[in-house]
Amino acid sequence: MPQRAGASALIFIFVTVLLNMIGFGVIMPVMPQLIMEVTGDDLAHAAKWGGTLTFVYALMQFIMMPIMGGLSDRFGRRPVLLVSLLAYSVDFLVMALAPTIMIIAVARLIAGAFAATFSTANAYIADISPPEKRAANFGLVGAAFGLGFIIGPAIGGLLGDAYGPRAPFFFVAAIGALNFLFGLIVLPETLKPENRRTFEWRRANAVGNFNQFAKYPVMLPIVTVLFIAQIAHWSYPSVWAYYATEKFAWTEIEIAASLSFVGLMAAIVQGGLTRIVIPKIGERLAALFAMTMTFVSYIAFAFVETVWAVYALIALSSLGGLAQPALQGIMSRTMPANAQGELQGAVAAIMSVSMVISPWLMTQIFAAFSDPGEPVMLFGITLFAEGAPFYFPGAPFVVSALLEVIAIGFLFIAFARIRRPREDADPS
Repeated sequence: MPQRAGASALIFIFVTVLLNMIGFGVIMPVMPQLIMEVTGDDLAHAAKWGGTLTFVYALMQFIMMPIMGGLSDRFGRRPVLLVSLLAYSVDFLVMALAPTIMIIAVARLIAGAFAATFSTANAYIADISPPEKRAANFGLVGAAFGLGFIIGPAIGGLLGDAYGPRAPFFFVAAIGALNFLFGLIVLPETLKPENRRTFEWRRANAVGNFNQFAKYPVMLPIVTVLFIAQIAHWSYPSVWAYYATEKFAWTEIEIAASLSFVGLMAAIVQGGLTRIVIPKIGERLAALFAMTMTFVSYIAFAFVETVWAVYALIALSSLGGLAQPALQGIMSRTMPANAQGELQGAVAAIMSVSMVISPWLMTQIFAAFSDPGEPVMLFGITLFAEGAPFYFPGAPFVVSALLEVIAIGFLFIAFARIRRPREDADPS
């Protein structure tokens, strides 16, 4: 039965989202070493497996997000959150002990399914928060996202460097189990029986979100910008550990330090600069500036040779974080108030698809240009039968730069089709 949720319940939700993001980030510095350990392959082949593992994780998360939301509307928030967290913890324990790559692949598939709890966490916050505190509490979840990506790689690098590539997985399994026990004690059910609905498969369908774009065709160019830019963006988390190992021979702790710096700079830009820069220069100019800086950083990452320059480029590339809030601001000003929820759900779905596509694509490109002797195939099509014509581990970043140019082209199309934001209109 529903009970009154106290501060401990909100802390539990924060920790749960934080743990999911830590679990995502903690494996990034050590995954190349773990894959090479269980397969006996070199770094290029490990990158291919890494892309496949990220693909199955993202695909399951995309499929399961609306299903988890539907189950929480039927059975309540508490059982869905607790079962998901327990399964997530057990899954990381399986990965920590996995002797083969196929067991790791099955574990990543299950991890993706049970990591799709963000919608349930948001629903829980909506249940327990009065209207005047709802935005602040949602902001707490956003902070957990950013903090998790800073902490996760750091933990993964420190533990991996000290105790080997399996240690971070044991760590996540342990804190997941502790958080599950904490939730058993402090987490009440908040969904009243009269507010529950029957679970329907036709409503638990991620693909159905795309139907919203047919209602608002004026949004298609700007949604295309977001989609292409996100495919480009996923080159960072997909290949960074492999690229840094191949080009700079970085250890797990050095990779972790760079990834934590990425998270820190993203937090500074998205948590601070967006509030200053976008109001000053406007949403359109902010989006164009951000995407231009992103293009420049992609090109530079492909050819960078020194460590200090890598960190300078991370700081520069973080300015790209201005683009998404600026574009979402334009969309929200263009759409009617009663269409905002549908639109955001559709945008979230298209962004999830980019996470399914990009990691696999970028890791295959990296592998091809890091091991030129291997045939290069994409989507079943042979591009180079005798391998890539030259050695160039920065190739994924060049592809990302080209995608960013295409996205900028669609940005100008979007500007031409979407009327100027209402804030620019004459107030009289």
